[in-house]
Amino acid sequence: MACIDLILPEKGLRRWQATIVDRLRVTGHDVAVIRTGSGSTSLPTLDLILALEGRLLSSRRCDLATVVEGPAALASPRAAELAIDLTGASANRVAPTLAIAFDGSRCVSTAARVLANGGLPDLSLSLDGEPVATAAPMVDSRVLLSRGLDDILARAITLVVTTAERFVEGRLAAIVPKPIAAPAAPPRRGLASAYLSSTLPRLVKRAARRLCYRDHHWRVGYRFVDGPGVAETGTLGGGAWSMLPEDGQRFYADPFPFAWDGRHFIFVEELPYATGKGVISVAEIDANGHVIGTGPVLEEPHHLSYPQVFARDGEIWMLPEGGAGNSLILYRAEDFPRRWTRHRTLIEGEDLFDATLLDRDGKLWLFATQRDHGGSASDTLVVFHAESLEGPWMPHPMNPILIDRSRARPGGAVVEIDGRIFLPVQNGTQCYGGGLGLSEIIHLDAAMVTMAPPVGIDIRSDWPYPHIHTLNRAGRLETIDGIDESVPRPRSICRIAMAPDPAVAATAARTVLT
Repeated sequence: MACIDLILPEKGLRRWQATIVDRLRVTGHDVAVIRTGSGSTSLPTLDLILALEGRLLSSRRCDLATVVEGPAALASPRAAELAIDLTGASANRVAPTLAIAFDGSRCVSTAARVLANGGLPDLSLSLDGEPVATAAPMVDSRVLLSRGLDDILARAITLVVTTAERFVEGRLAAIVPKPIAAPAAPPRRGLASAYLSSTLPRLVKRAARRLCYRDHHWRVGYRFVDGPGVAETGTLGGGAWSMLPEDGQRFYADPFPFAWDGRHFIFVEELPYATGKGVISVAEIDANGHVIGTGPVLEEPHHLSYPQVFARDGEIWMLPEGGAGNSLILYRAEDFPRRWTRHRTLIEGEDLFDATLLDRDGKLWLFATQRDHGGSASDTLVVFHAESLEGPWMPHPMNPILIDRSRARPGGAVVEIDGRIFLPVQNGTQCYGGGLGLSEIIHLDAAMVTMAPPVGIDIRSDWPYPHIHTLNRAGRLETIDGIDESVPRPRSICRIAMAPDPAVAATAARTVLT
């Protein structure tokens, strides 16, 4: 473990800064805290907005930007091997010094200002002025500034802690990324102006729309194809898509097709609006493309989705996403396709999302995203490897492989084309589920993972829902999904929102806003 100096503001310390101290100490580092009056700490406009959203919108869990007491100054007689300056000050340090920037600025208010103006801030870390790490965090909420800022700061914690660990282990020089280009010009409007003229109108527009329409109602598309499909052609065109029917009281998403004994099945996440919790369902498709029947086959106390089904070692397995259960569980078909049993917990204590299996050169790999103690589940790529399906599964030493909203989260099973390996990845730049691309896995071994920037899929076709985030194929059966933004809500929601009782109306408003 290393001796690290953490330079924190004397006043106006924020929770994300204090959390970095805690995270480094938990891993065993000798952390000395230096409190200084230098740097920007007083952000009254930001604090006012955070208080407003927290009070009126009940946006719980959004606290990384709040002011806290934090750790007291704790000097140490030892010499530091690394200093981490979280104040924005420019004082020279004897030890090599890491510093974080939000879209090129050392002040967190810049990130808030970018969010308020409708943008997505990037992060960068420098070591004695030289860039050494970058991140493009996913922002799940594009209207609540407090929630968006929480996503950004959660990844700031991830980036600082990970980079400090790599420096201590002597691995930093080997992974220096290409710096994220600074924006051409800072946002013209200040935080207060942007919040009033941009954020609040977006919030009101979203609330009004959500009173009338479902938010992110997914549709599943499928078709039988002979020859090249979407992965090979890079386009959704080339054949008509059919839609998996549903009754409007639920949606289907994350389709994984599977062919067995001459029959074709599509496993999906089913989310009934009455429960708000995902279960795994299956639909059988006959040779003419007709749906024979759809019904649930697997349910847990927590949310399930992304039902990756595959055959191996004479058995049929399912590896669904169960991040809400804080573990990755392998299921075995007892009576395919209707009955599944828990076989083994592959990874315990990790909130992994959309874990995708790859068998390559005699070794098994899992690509997934991880919510690292908070933030979005769609921007931090991690990899695990094992010699057999049952494990033990070991984390890759480069984890996290990258932090990037445009290419971190898997969006379907790995595809092999002419000997090259591609991972479908979600692009969350526009919104969650905003698009899909194919990222080639260029290098993969126990020491290094290298992936090419994804090539986006051309959405021009008869499929009417361009925001897609899953692509799969089994034999001739190909599947996708997409967001339908025109599904109406029950009228009762509108009546509740218009209720004369202010408390009832406020509750309805919080429901649609958050």
